[in-house]
Amino acid sequence: MISITIIKFSFLLQLHAVFPKTGAKMSTTTAETEKGFIQGKFPEDFIWGAATAAYQIEGAWDEDGKGPSVWDTFCHVGGKIHNNDTGDVACDSYHKTEEDVSLLKDLGVGYYRFSISWSRVLPQGTIDKVNPLGVDYYNKLIDTLLANGIKPAVTLYHFDLPQALQDVGGWHNPKISDIFNDYAQFCFKEFGDRVRIWLTINEPHEEALDAYGLGSFAPGLKNMATGPYLAGHNMLLAHAKAWHTYDKEFRRNQQGRVSIVVNAQWFEPKTDREEDIKAADRGMQWFLGWMAHPVFVNGDYPQVMKTRIMEKSKAQGLPSRLPSFSEEQKKLLKGTADFLALNFYSVSFAEHHDLSYEENVTWGYFTDQEMKASRDPSWLKGDPSWLYCVPWGMRKMLVWLKQQYNDPEIIVTENGFSVHGEHDRKLPAALQDTDRVTYIKGYLNEALKAVKLDGVKLKGYFVWSLLDNFEWDDGYRFRFGIHHVNFDDPKRPRTPKLSAEVYKEIVANNGFP
Repeated sequence: MISITIIKFSFLLQLHAVFPKTGAKMSTTTAETEKGFIQGKFPEDFIWGAATAAYQIEGAWDEDGKGPSVWDTFCHVGGKIHNNDTGDVACDSYHKTEEDVSLLKDLGVGYYRFSISWSRVLPQGTIDKVNPLGVDYYNKLIDTLLANGIKPAVTLYHFDLPQALQDVGGWHNPKISDIFNDYAQFCFKEFGDRVRIWLTINEPHEEALDAYGLGSFAPGLKNMATGPYLAGHNMLLAHAKAWHTYDKEFRRNQQGRVSIVVNAQWFEPKTDREEDIKAADRGMQWFLGWMAHPVFVNGDYPQVMKTRIMEKSKAQGLPSRLPSFSEEQKKLLKGTADFLALNFYSVSFAEHHDLSYEENVTWGYFTDQEMKASRDPSWLKGDPSWLYCVPWGMRKMLVWLKQQYNDPEIIVTENGFSVHGEHDRKLPAALQDTDRVTYIKGYLNEALKAVKLDGVKLKGYFVWSLLDNFEWDDGYRFRFGIHHVNFDDPKRPRTPKLSAEVYKEIVANNGFP
């Protein structure tokens, strides 16, 4: 799931730059968005799915030979997670494969996106020690999915680094890209005969920023000046090596597709001032372009990042805090995605924030951008402070990707909503998640507009999430599931919410006929 940290921001270009033929800005109110609904269906081969992640649902944190991950360690320290929650049991999906697949089958989706727990199959993170029971678990899950007509979309890494690898530097270790490549190769060999969609790393932006900059994610390292940039650099190289391994060794026989999962919010310039428009673009490049530009454009970081970070570093008498790629690495990175995988949730406004006149500025990931964000109080608010229901952002985001990255095929690999106050609701009231219904319908209809009216090559959509689950540093206080999970009951019963029924109908209709 996307990190729910209040200060995650991205800023994009002004609307008339993205929709030059339409001119005026779209409405920002839910009522007006509803008025703008269109009828129509997605392409016949459109992928419909639901998504989860290993640490957020599996539980069984130390069962059957699994090694500890950084999240096991981080949660067990205490004081790091809301209410000291842990993923020790979570949704207990490790023991509920059949039940979860039954939920998917009832939804009528054709795909299930889940992640492999690296330390469940390789307890020390390296291929010299394999856990056969962990391998058996994922084989069983994949086979059960296929037996029920559901195809797996597998994420290799979703934030849960083996603790043994963190002990030797984690994503700051220059050797980590080769270790990840070995892990990816292992998974391609073990599971690739039945998997056609592979996602190497989920939201490297969030992992780099929250885990190695803000310290709010495991392993909790705080260094905003260089921590995120170095971690992101190594994750990009890890992804590229894994993509090439698949391309050279497995693609011909397995016929799968591989990508990296990028994420962003849509950020609208707060005013028409040139300064705010430029701030919006800077924010977008730091958020999404940081990870997408090297893969989809030229093997290197966006020029605005390189220039500004160099300038601010030099002013401190330092070399650039942004690592550089060698020419060989640029060639390695460029083109290493068979489609663009996008996690998308919300919208903010952006404005320029000039820090040049302030004394003793600590330059780092956020200050380097010199912008600040705000939201419209009329927008429907979700539970996390950063989450709002603003459907028109979906269409803008998709069209921007089409224009920025040479019209790629796109799959939305996460999109979902946490209803305000949902955590405190008991059954049956908790099942009436009308705000989530509004969100899903609105965002999907805007996605349909992007396909029908703008020619975006949108190929699939995965709702986040199949289940209420462990939401990282926020524990269980925010619920994103279209199925309610009772975490007070040891059996962790699942119950469909209204949103599950609505999503099921959209899937059955392949859109809005």
